[in-house]
Amino acid sequence: MKTYTQLAEELLQNAKTYTPADETRRAALVALADYIKDKIKAQKAIRLNFICTHNSRRSHLGAVLSQVLAAYFKLENFESFSGGTEATAFNENAVQALRELGIEINKIEEGSNPRYEVVTGDLKSVAFSKKFDEAPNPTSEFAAIMVCDSADANCPFVPGAEKRISLPFEDPKKSDGTGREAQVYRERALEIGTQLAWVFLNLSVS
Repeated sequence: MKTYTQLAEELLQNAKTYTPADETRRAALVALADYIKDKIKAQKAIRLNFICTHNSRRSHLGAVLSQVLAAYFKLENFESFSGGTEATAFNENAVQALRELGIEINKIEEGSNPRYEVVTGDLKSVAFSKKFDEAPNPTSEFAAIMVCDSADANCPFVPGAEKRISLPFEDPKKSDGTGREAQVYRERALEIGTQLAWVFLNLSVS
């Protein structure tokens, strides 16, 4: 089993050869890097809220993998969150994909919307499905990262967000029930993680 540190190094290695698919994608990733750099320069808290429709898959992958990278780079005052336009549950296939990549995720509360503790070094967070404006998500001074087209279209305005960045990924839900879940969810997690690692590689602050 890999550690979160080994996962971060794998993502960063992938990011060194990653090229954004088009100028729109590159602009979105640069905007996220610039947002984080501005916060570092100002010595202010960095809060990223990854948003998709159901807060079940892509938004959690983004939040957890950004936490992994922040822990690796020892970024201070960094917090990642996730939310949806509605609450469902943190999908078990997404949870398993992250575990297999080397992230410690422990279920701490059962139910239709279970809660998980995510541990990456000294950083700990609690992951469960919620609307983007529900606690513990921030209500001000954060960047809203829209990781699905539906949420991006249905939420033209995210209250309290200083920055809104459209960064959609294909939904791994399409693989559910096909027998290819493990492969597809792993691929999506690595895709999201690699692009976030590209952002972190571009955080040199002058």
